[in-house]
Amino acid sequence: MSVTQAKKVNRQYPSDKPLPANLAALIKGDSVHSRRDFLIFSIIDWHFRIQRPQQLSKYLAKSGKRTFFFSNHFIDATQPGYAIERLDSVDELYQIKLHVAGAPAIYFSPPTRHHLAMIEQGMVQFLMDFAVISSVSIVQHAYWYPLVTRLPNSLRIYDCMDHHEGFGNVPEKLIEIEKKMLRESDLVVVTSTWLENYACNYNRNCTVIRNASEFDHFAAPPPECFSDSRGSKIIGYYGAIAEWFDLDLIRGIAQAEPDALILLVGNDTIAAAEVVKTIPNIVFTGEVPYHRLPYYLHAFDVCLLPFRVSPLTLATNPVKVYEYLAAGKPVVCTDLPEIAQFGDLVYRAATHDSFIRIVSNCLHSVTAVDNTVFQQRQEFAREQTWNHRVSTLTEAIQAISLPKISIVVLTYNNLELTKLCLNSLLHWSDYPSIEVIVVDNASTDGTPDYLRELQQKEPIVQLVLNEQNHGFAKGNNIGLRTATGDFLVVLNNDTIVTPGWLLTMLRHLQADPTIGLIGAVTNNIGNEAKIEIAYQGPDEMLPAAFTYTTAHIGQHRLLRTAAFFCVMIPRKVFEQVGLLDENFGRGFFEDDDYCRRIERLGLRIACAEDVFIHHHLSASFNKIHDAEKRALFEKNKAYYESKWGKWEPHEYRHK
Repeated sequence: MSVTQAKKVNRQYPSDKPLPANLAALIKGDSVHSRRDFLIFSIIDWHFRIQRPQQLSKYLAKSGKRTFFFSNHFIDATQPGYAIERLDSVDELYQIKLHVAGAPAIYFSPPTRHHLAMIEQGMVQFLMDFAVISSVSIVQHAYWYPLVTRLPNSLRIYDCMDHHEGFGNVPEKLIEIEKKMLRESDLVVVTSTWLENYACNYNRNCTVIRNASEFDHFAAPPPECFSDSRGSKIIGYYGAIAEWFDLDLIRGIAQAEPDALILLVGNDTIAAAEVVKTIPNIVFTGEVPYHRLPYYLHAFDVCLLPFRVSPLTLATNPVKVYEYLAAGKPVVCTDLPEIAQFGDLVYRAATHDSFIRIVSNCLHSVTAVDNTVFQQRQEFAREQTWNHRVSTLTEAIQAISLPKISIVVLTYNNLELTKLCLNSLLHWSDYPSIEVIVVDNASTDGTPDYLRELQQKEPIVQLVLNEQNHGFAKGNNIGLRTATGDFLVVLNNDTIVTPGWLLTMLRHLQADPTIGLIGAVTNNIGNEAKIEIAYQGPDEMLPAAFTYTTAHIGQHRLLRTAAFFCVMIPRKVFEQVGLLDENFGRGFFEDDDYCRRIERLGLRIACAEDVFIHHHLSASFNKIHDAEKRALFEKNKAYYESKWGKWEPHEYRHK
């Protein structure tokens, strides 16, 4: 693969750099629906042996996706940050190396608390610098998962390439994280049927996307190919020579075909060359770069996949077989489950004797039918490219089944605020499975006509027009009774939501089943959910909110009471707690009451620090005369205290 190496840029956290130009998209109000960035949390570095991680990333970028490849190689530094390298001069493809003290290897243990904090802070700087407001996280090693669970508005995909327990040396703590990742991912992608059967025990959202080849890279012979100085026929293999490599089989082939050259191309990690050094027709080349593989492949008369049968190889879908077939070569493989998909295009052998016999037959039989078989091999490989795989992956992501969320918006006059609320809701939710239930409490300012028109344009909007003002509790209850979602949101009509708010809020409830209800931070409310934030108007609000929430990714704080300008509750909790108490009438204290009812179940109330909702505050109540409002407050306070004892006034957060 050709790689354009741009100057590497190092960034440290925190930064005095102003907000990036990318945030102009937020200021203009561009929708995030059209594009999610892809974050590939890889098991290898980009410049290591070219494999599935690089290929998927490359072709995602070619498909128009902004793609960031996170290397497993960290930069040893004392301050959080990252280095970035542009990998292609045309496509938006980058490698990111995060700063981590000591630059730990990801294979031997999960991140320590200190390392995870550094990784997270470097990630915060990256998200801000590139204005990543919507993403797909593709995780290829368990080490990354504790970070990925904290990322805002990100779909989580586990790209399961191997049966990691089959390696035999993976620490148990990493295996535990992998199983958690299998259970929790929005989609598990596996490379083989064996892995599919394994992964489906943990997650019903599982799909097979096998490996592939870059057909054009391997199909045509290069200008120069390897040749043996003796003119021998060549039996070849390229790839890692590791514990799964059947060296006894190679020895048997070499002895059966003493006049042939056994050419083994790849990194020898098991000292195989030393073991067979007395066999003259076995030659090792060592590691060669990806672009040089066709130089050897097109010299092979027979291609080998000489693997031992083990839990690891039973789950393996070998990339090199696709590449061998792209060159039209005869291929002889150990009889593993994934080889069956190649049908008659690949020879399979269950024993050493049959393997050696098939190799000999391929080496010495050249018939007229070979050209037809050559074409069949290439035609198969032509339809099994990384471009095909990325198309399949994109379709699988679009088909991800997330919990359905019902959003109940109660309206009463304040038409302009309602328009701002619903426009932001439809524009910024960035969530595939929602229903919006708008309940109007007999507005008289043209709101019903606007809502009818909106319903005609937006099929996810359901409309309930009340003939009288039922107040806050009953009005919302009408919407909640209509809702069919797995999670329920109560959202005031004097709010403006921000990009990705729904998925980010949902993640907190998914991660912690002890949270029975969660709210968001805001600019204007009478409790700890209010934060210090400065902006003038919606144009300034979006980047200000992005800056605050990104700096607090994955964080929530516990509250005694969440104000119901914006709250989310799991349906299973709602079914236990029930509807809002309609005795509170037009409003005041129904949110306090509901939170007490949730606490009675042993559950907690929380505020998501990484979700910001602009709140105009009491748009409807501000139209009530002060004396009337005070009387309603005192009446409802007395009713609340009759149920729960003395009311504790809300407090602001301490600076």
